[in-house]
Amino acid sequence: MRHAELHQTLEQVVQGFCRLKNIGEVSSGEGFAINFEEWEWEVGVGLYGFWQYALSQNDAGLQQSILAWYEGQLAKGLPAVQINTTAPMIALSLVAGHTGREDLLKVVNDWADSLLQTLPKTEEGGFQHVVKEQPNTGHLWDDTLFMTCLFLGSAGVVLKRKDLIDEASYQFLLHTRYLSEPASGLWYHGWTFIGQHHFSGAFWARGNAWITVAIPEFIALLGDSLDASVKRYLSQVVARQVKTLCQMQAENGMWHTLVDDPLSPQESSATAGIAYGMLRGVRMGILDADVAGSALRAWDALRNRIDDRGIVLEASKGTMVGPDLQYYCDIEMAPVPYAQALMMLLLLELQQGEWLA
Repeated sequence: MRHAELHQTLEQVVQGFCRLKNIGEVSSGEGFAINFEEWEWEVGVGLYGFWQYALSQNDAGLQQSILAWYEGQLAKGLPAVQINTTAPMIALSLVAGHTGREDLLKVVNDWADSLLQTLPKTEEGGFQHVVKEQPNTGHLWDDTLFMTCLFLGSAGVVLKRKDLIDEASYQFLLHTRYLSEPASGLWYHGWTFIGQHHFSGAFWARGNAWITVAIPEFIALLGDSLDASVKRYLSQVVARQVKTLCQMQAENGMWHTLVDDPLSPQESSATAGIAYGMLRGVRMGILDADVAGSALRAWDALRNRIDDRGIVLEASKGTMVGPDLQYYCDIEMAPVPYAQALMMLLLLELQQGEWLA
């Protein structure tokens, strides 16, 4: 794929994100105005990908489109602080730091304080995976590290608050202890302190993708603000995970919804996230160069799963911790903003790292 063709595909995927109004609802609009209506994790991941794209293009118009979405949401009033509603705060912390606007910095600071002071905690001070549907008492989920701790770390850098960086680092370490399976390095979807188990024991692909993405992003966002021992530890965690993920990859380059079950559906958002995290980690020097081959095989499979409107196909809807493994296999596929975002990040990395040259 030539550079111009790669850029055209990236632009189509960004426009596909802008067309999404709600989960599974695609408008016929053109351009880069964001139509998604709800402040939730799905659009939060999308906004993070969009912001990285806008920065890479050094495009003031794209950056203004994101700012306009946030200004509209702030005017309506923000929802209660919990894990999933924190996801849109990741990009907002970066926007606030980029613009230096005091009103946005205050929103970021207040939200971070609320996370530390009011979010329910599990045993050992873990961030309980509270969502709008249910409190999930005593639960740790792998999603939390992307949705909440990337924000907390980024906010700590922007606001120059070491307490936020320390808390985010602790959450990464604690979640690793309870969710990472020692033998394989794969991550379980959830852990409950109440029942002392991993629910159905699912090695859920998108959950693993959140980790493959979140660890390199956390290290990159924090830079020299991250303790060297934490960086070293997390680098080993993701390297161990990725080694096994390469072994679990399907022959066509995709990953299955349950990474260790070749009969479960293949899933695009997880595949894009895993491939992106691999390439990002290689370029950062925290992953071995040979894993890039698996990531490029994944891209070969994914490029055929982007339609003419820029919509990423074969991505599954939001997924709770399932009571059994069949639950994960039955999740419906639909156009979703986080698939657009993870594909954006992969395409940006392909472009910036000149992986296809």
